[in-house]
This record gives sequence, C-alpha cells and structure tokens, in this order.
Amino acid sequence: MPRRKSSIKRTRADKKRHIKNLKVKQQLKKTLKQFQALLAAKNTQEAKTLLNKVFSQLDKAAKKRVIHPRTASRKKSRLSLRLAKTT
Repeated sequence: MPRRKSSIKRTRADKKRHIKNLKVKQQLKKTLKQFQALLAAKNTQEAKTLLNKVFSQLDKAAKKRVIHPRTASRKKSRLSLRLAKTT
C-alpha cells in the first residue's frame, strides 16, 4: 500500500480510470459481437448501419487512448473488408 498522499491519490485515480476504460472496452466488444452476428446471419443492411456505430466507438476509444489509434484503424479496416466480402 502506498504511504505518501500523492501515491494514495494516484491509486484512487487509477482505479477510477480503470473502471471507465473497462466500461468503454466492454461496450465496444458488445457492439463488435453484434456486428459479427449480423454478418453471420447475412443481414448486410443492418450490418452497414451498425458499422457506423462501431466506427464511432472505435474512434472515441482511440481518442481517449483506451485503445491505441492504430489498433482502432486496423479494426476498422478489417471490419469493412469483412462487410465487403459478404455483400
């Protein structure tokens, strides 16, 4: 356990940030799974609309540095390729 005031405060802040980041990641995973389920069901129209939501979530997560910006870019590229293959 930290002893200094600044270390205690840093630990508290880290916990809060960790919880926020987890929520963002969980929401992103949930949306990605929905998108993949739509692709598996060959429902391309709904997948296209959901893809915009996925892109938005990826961009926001990258902007907040929850995930690396290049990871977001790579995921966006791969998802759009998968959608293009199904149509």
